[in-house]
Amino acid sequence: EAFIIERNGRQKACLVPVWYFLPDLPKNKVNEELNELHQNGEKPSLTVSDKNELEMLFKETVKRDEITLKIILPHGYPNVAPKVYISPIVRDAPHRWQDGALCIFGAMINWNPGKHNIVFVLSLARKWLSNYNEWREKGRWPNEAENDK
Repeated sequence: EAFIIERNGRQKACLVPVWYFLPDLPKNKVNEELNELHQNGEKPSLTVSDKNELEMLFKETVKRDEITLKIILPHGYPNVAPKVYISPIVRDAPHRWQDGALCIFGAMINWNPGKHNIVFVLSLARKWLSNYNEWREKGRWPNEAENDK
């Protein structure tokens, strides 16, 4: 639905509802998860991407390096798994998808929209970040058995 504003027979503006520019996400679900993040002391910055997806930015400090964790809630969330990126990152860092997203779920089929949420994704991203730092220091990615100790 759009409204055309005309003056003297000339189109001057097109008005569309604000929801047209917002991500296609269940607002109650997102609000619940944001409240849970805030209760856990997290304060993400929120933006809307060019693809009209909600981005949550978390600032992390690892060994004096400032790192930004970006969690993207795609259209269809929570039925579609979020994507997570970090920057800056070494170009050849392992355990990432072709588009640079972190491989935190293994296969994406491990995402369970009824069980998992942004807090869960953030914890996996931080675990990935810990593994990434070990890889940078020691030249090897820790295996699952070492990580769970």
